[in-house]
Amino acid sequence: MSDSPFLEVRALCAGYGRSQVLFDVSLVTRARGAIAVLGRNGAGKTTLMKTIMGELGHTGGAVLVDGHDLTRLPTNRRVRMGLGYVPQEHSVFGRLSVRENLEVSMLMSRDREGFSRVLAMFPKLAARLEQTASTLSGGERKMLAIGRALLANPTILLLDEPTEGVWIGVIEEIAERLRALAREICVVLVEQHLDLALGVADYAYVLDRGRIAMEGPSTAVRHDPRLLQYLAP
Repeated sequence: MSDSPFLEVRALCAGYGRSQVLFDVSLVTRARGAIAVLGRNGAGKTTLMKTIMGELGHTGGAVLVDGHDLTRLPTNRRVRMGLGYVPQEHSVFGRLSVRENLEVSMLMSRDREGFSRVLAMFPKLAARLEQTASTLSGGERKMLAIGRALLANPTILLLDEPTEGVWIGVIEEIAERLRALAREICVVLVEQHLDLALGVADYAYVLDRGRIAMEGPSTAVRHDPRLLQYLAP
């Protein structure tokens, strides 16, 4: 993809106890733009994201950001190095209001303008600042989760299924925001919604049983007959 990768995952191996999930997974990104990580359920996509973030220990390989090796760093240090993560589940504090969720995230950032930028990006949140997060719709909770991650000013944003449980009418709104983000920072997108993933990302990796089965520009991957084979349940 690039002669000078920004995020570089080298031959990453990881798993849970004696069960290995990732086998020599490698990928690279540019400093701006989006890549998609595709694959059926159980292919290792979430494990990959957690390992990049340091939430899950690795058994081999390395994670580098702008040439700096993060492999031995804990999650909090990786956040300070510019990694942001929106997990598939439990990404907001349900008992707190929208405002309180954002204010908690601002404790990690000195950027006082970040709050306004998030509300400008997601106007629905601005109208629900005092609403308890648990009462938001699925799409609004995803917007809040992305907003919380952005308040830490990441240079790399990892998103795990940002449209899961989201009403179809909101999916394109989220996609539009992700395309805008990809013009400013690096976005790594795990997503089952194929059209959204390949519409936002310009490059895609396909995981199968914990290994990179295919990769290439999104347009090429979309029209590759092998894709359906790797995505089939």
